[in-house]
Amino acid sequence: MSDSSILFTLQDGIARITLNRPDKLNSFTAEMHEALRQALTQVESQGARVLLLTGAGRGFCAGQDLSARVATPGQARVDLGESIEKNYAPLVRRLRALPMPVVVGVNGVAAGAGANLALAGDIIIARESVSFIEPFCRLGLLPDTGGTYILPRLVGRARAMGMALLGDKISARQAEQWGLIWECVADDAFDARLDALAAHFAAAPTKGLAAAKQAINQSLNNTLDQQLDLERDLMRELGYTDDYAEGVAAFMAKRPPVFKGQ
Repeated sequence: MSDSSILFTLQDGIARITLNRPDKLNSFTAEMHEALRQALTQVESQGARVLLLTGAGRGFCAGQDLSARVATPGQARVDLGESIEKNYAPLVRRLRALPMPVVVGVNGVAAGAGANLALAGDIIIARESVSFIEPFCRLGLLPDTGGTYILPRLVGRARAMGMALLGDKISARQAEQWGLIWECVADDAFDARLDALAAHFAAAPTKGLAAAKQAINQSLNNTLDQQLDLERDLMRELGYTDDYAEGVAAFMAKRPPVFKGQ
């Protein structure tokens, strides 16, 4: 699949989605959302074992393309809630629910909805030169695309408040130190690191990783008893998978396992 605003490939279990409006720092339009929905449908249906999400050019994503949302005194206002309900909220839900790791490679600035889209991934790595910014406060808005949920859970209330109410840039190195992302990578090592992560997850026990992802995401709202019950139920399912049998056999034979994602 190739849309002017989204590039998509799927090979050897590795799905790659590249946001592709580099002249606009990959800011979102309605057409781009639709192309991304189509790409995610292929990820879900065509046997991918890992999804890599990144951006083209010098930015990861600058959030919403505001040229489609100009409102001036005397004109009808734009229903921002409609865009959240139709586009951004379903996108975050789909990424969280994908039964595979979502690796986000933040190749350039991630701002607004673009920053929160990145943070909705499972493993987030960023070039050392990039920054994250929540500029909603400068527009009289609040951090959407899951920002008010994700930020305090990653960095705590104080830092989430600072990011939301001040809108200051957070460097990739600072984001790593805060626990906002998994890893800050030197610019010249970024592409190789992203490829290595993709290859790692494409050869990993996909069902087990998907279950770990599900359990960790649900733990954010579960009680301890609910979480213990969920672990029991998921482990019961995983005990019947081919990959578990292969993992045990490989361990006993002292050889590397060959996982099929089944």
